[in-house]
Parts: sequence; C-alpha cells; structure tokens
Amino acid sequence: MSDALQLPVRIGTRGSPLALAQAEEVRARLLAAYPGLNAGQIKIQVIRTTGDAVQDRPLSEIGGKGLFTKEIEEALLEGRIDLAVHSMKDMPTILPDGLAVICLLEREDPRDALLCPKAPSIRALPAGAVIGTSSLRRQAQLLNIRPDLRIVPYRGNVETRLAKLNAGAVDATLLAAAGLKRLGLANIPATLIEAGEILPAPAQGAICIEARLNDAATARLLAPVNHSPTEYRIRAERAFLAALDGSCRTPIAALAEILPDGSLHLRGQIIRPDGVQVLETVRDGALADASRMGFDAGIELRQRGGDDFFSAPPAAKPGP
Repeated sequence: MSDALQLPVRIGTRGSPLALAQAEEVRARLLAAYPGLNAGQIKIQVIRTTGDAVQDRPLSEIGGKGLFTKEIEEALLEGRIDLAVHSMKDMPTILPDGLAVICLLEREDPRDALLCPKAPSIRALPAGAVIGTSSLRRQAQLLNIRPDLRIVPYRGNVETRLAKLNAGAVDATLLAAAGLKRLGLANIPATLIEAGEILPAPAQGAICIEARLNDAATARLLAPVNHSPTEYRIRAERAFLAALDGSCRTPIAALAEILPDGSLHLRGQIIRPDGVQVLETVRDGALADASRMGFDAGIELRQRGGDDFFSAPPAAKPGP
C-alpha cells in the first residue's frame, strides 16, 4: 500500500477540450485545498482512448462506455498516472479489479440542452426535423415526444457537434448543459430541458476521480474535494443503472435529488429504443439508503419491462 504522496501528482485524462477542462477543474480544486502545492506539482497527462479514435460509428456498435476509460485505467493500474478524471456518466458500472471511484466533485447542472436555430423547444421543431445524436437514451426520449423526428448518428466532441449544427448538417442536437458550462459556452443559444420532459442520463453532470484501491496517499489527497451530497445522488443513479445492467446500448435515464428536508428523491426510466413505451418509477428515502433505493427501482423496472424491452431495432438512420 502506498502511504506517502509522491510529487508530482499525475492526472490522466482524455484529450478533448471538455475532458481537459474537467482535469483542470480537479487541479484547481486541489490547489485551493492545499495552498502549499503549486500547479507544476499536479501534472495533467493526456491519454488517447479508443472512444476518441473511432468517430464514425455510435458507441453502442463498438463496445460502449468502456471505450472512453480502458486505456486510462490501464495507465492507472500500471502506475503511469496517479488518478484519472472522467465524466461519471461514461463510467461502466463494473470497474477493473484494484480500481475505484474515490471522489466526486460537486455536480453541475444535470439537464440536457436543446440547440436548434429553428425552434425554441422539442415540440416546436418542424415536422420531420433532423436531430443529430448518438445517444440511444436521447433518441428514444425524442421519439417518444415526437415520433416524426428523424434521428441521425452524431458523434464528435462538443465543438465538432456545434460546427456541424452551424453548417446545417442537422436541424438540432442535444448536449449536456454541464459540458457547455464547463467549456464556457453557457451563453450560446440553447434551451435547457427540464427533467419532467427529458430525464438525464444517470450521473450526467458529475466529474469523478478514479484511483488505485491500495493508494492511501491519493485517497487522503482527494478527501477534501469530495462532495458528499453529489456522492449520495450518484450512488442511487448508478445502482439503478447496475440493476438494469445498463450501458450505452440501453435507453436508461435517472435523476436523484436531495430534497429540502434532507431526504433523497429518485426518479428512473427505461425507454424502448423506438420511443413507443416509457416505464418509470420513483423512490424516496434516507441518504444512507441511496444504493438500496436505486437498485430496488432498477429491479422493479427490469421486471416490468421484461427481457425483450430493449430489443426494439434502433431508429437512427444514416446521416452526418
């Protein structure tokens, strides 16, 4: 077990502008928590992942969420980095042996945002509008609201997607509000979609830090920047996802919120890929019961939906 902190601390991350912004946020919080450290003692190391390299196919066709974490986790296990910064929604529910998520930063806005020069809302989109998204969750939710929409695959980093939208490749797209804010794009024309209309992905808006289980020094380093309220919310949402054996191949949505009285409210959904059916459940309980609540909610929807609930053929058509 590693007990003494070795400097510099090496942060592993993907190389996209958003991933780098998230790594910089982690470094800034560590520097604020430890005035004795300087920026040169916390180094950011870019690691190219399979998910970044393959841009011409939806994630659901090439292996799922782990494509954004595999190479980074290998570097972590081999000791080439000390911690890894990820978007929590990109994390598989089962992590490699020896690794764990040991810290969560305070969650940003978890909602989706509609970017569309032609309409202020989903319901106001022109008939047959072309929507770019490679998220099966967003696809299913959009088709549930507007079956006439044409959904086309739409991968790339935030800047790439915005460039395609501005070039007229699609009529609209949905992006995470948290990503826009972290990139300093909160002022671009966009409509925030309330969870009552489109429930976000489990853990959307949360930044997590992964480290080796036997690295006590890194665990101590990160303890002051962990945000407990976010941790409880993510526990519930991730347990819900795990109970459903969820991945990017399955349209699943969930949002846990801490109510004014200190209790936890969880809302979870599963959606058929063609959007024709949505099953939903809610749970309320104590923060300490977050994981149990999430798992119980997931098991309920798994039983209600049956084994073939997610087997409807994808509705996405070839596009940009």
